Amino acid sequence: MEKKVFARTEGLTDKPFHYCPGCTHGIIHRLIAEVLCELELLEKAIGVSPVGCTYNNYEYFACDMVQAAHGRAPAVATGIKRVHPDQVVFTYQGDGDLAAIGTAEIVHAAARGEKICAFFVNNAVYGMTSGQMAPTTLIGQKTTTSPFGRNAETQGYPINVSEMLATLQGAVYIERVAVNSVKNINQAKKAIRKAFQVQQAGLGFAMVELLSTCPTNWGQDPVSALKWVDDAMIRQYPLGVYRGGEIEVKI
Repeated sequence: MEKKVFARTEGLTDKPFHYCPGCTHGIIHRLIAEVLCELELLEKAIGVSPVGCTYNNYEYFACDMVQAAHGRAPAVATGIKRVHPDQVVFTYQGDGDLAAIGTAEIVHAAARGEKICAFFVNNAVYGMTSGQMAPTTLIGQKTTTSPFGRNAETQGYPINVSEMLATLQGAVYIERVAVNSVKNINQAKKAIRKAFQVQQAGLGFAMVELLSTCPTNWGQDPVSALKWVDDAMIRQYPLGVYRGGEIEVKI
């Protein structure tokens, strides 16, 4: 008798992803969807999708979704959560959206201790708009707007968002994970679960930063892109819990 060992999560719709081959947005989508189902939160969840590669993820998540202007997802999520305090509210944002035009929004949402979850996908580049340099682009990394590599003297240094937000009292739980290996994917799912549990417990702001790949704009094949996360990205953005490691939440 055959036993089913793997199935599509009910947290996602049947619509095929539009992402480039090797892009790990699909993995992150699935992890969030699985956690929502496992915690029985799918019917209570409201996601906020701003601008970026995932601007249309409302077509993929099988929960209520709201579209926000570029960078404004935390503000929209704040309004939703305050009007519907019993709902579970999350944002799904890229590095250009959250760490550039939306910097003030995420900083002040964390400072206020808004009871929302932010899932911050960091692939070190503007993925949607042809691969320009992002606030998270590494020193020396070539992009369409830094063809000779990012130069700290003229273009500044990468912003380590998790470390920055962890200094804010309203930020209850901050963790950085990656999705480039089975081990890291398993840890990423645990972090996503904890973020939702922190919100369920009403403790305050939670953010999970996920190091992701962008093979197309990095000019790499999918396998090389996964390795580049280990070889380059994690050096600049070390994995780990930056705030709230002592919190144990079981709901």
